[in-house]
Amino acid sequence: MNATAAIATSHFQLTRNAFGRLILTTPQGDIFEGVVPVRAFPIQSPDDGIALVHTDGHEVAWIERLAALPEPAQSLIREELATREFTPEILNIDSVSSFSTPCTWQVKTDRGDTRFVLRGDEDIRRVGSTILLVTDSHGIQFLIRDRANLNKDSQKILDRFL
Repeated sequence: MNATAAIATSHFQLTRNAFGRLILTTPQGDIFEGVVPVRAFPIQSPDDGIALVHTDGHEVAWIERLAALPEPAQSLIREELATREFTPEILNIDSVSSFSTPCTWQVKTDRGDTRFVLRGDEDIRRVGSTILLVTDSHGIQFLIRDRANLNKDSQKILDRFL
């Protein structure tokens, strides 16, 4: 059994140092300073399969389900992920400047209202059966978790591009 597998099945301690870096202490007493959580499936299964990676790039712990971790480790990992990841979720599409590309989209996201330029239809990608990723002209990805949850006007606009 490798070290990562042993840590994954045991409880470990996770704390934050004075500089804000995460410190992992294994049940065996090994200390890894500066670990970073990395999601295996950030879009389709964001709370399942999270690796804790050391500064040297090696995985030092594996978390099957984030919800199964005790506090405060769970909160520390969620906070760290929130500071590293930026994928706003589109809640509604308010308008588009044109139904041909490039065009400007005005949208409401979970992080506020914004506008971006869609370069081409190929910048809207399906990820799974209900999830879409929309990439703007600057490479920022916007998530549509479920098309069916958009209002009818937003769905009609989106259908013109799919």
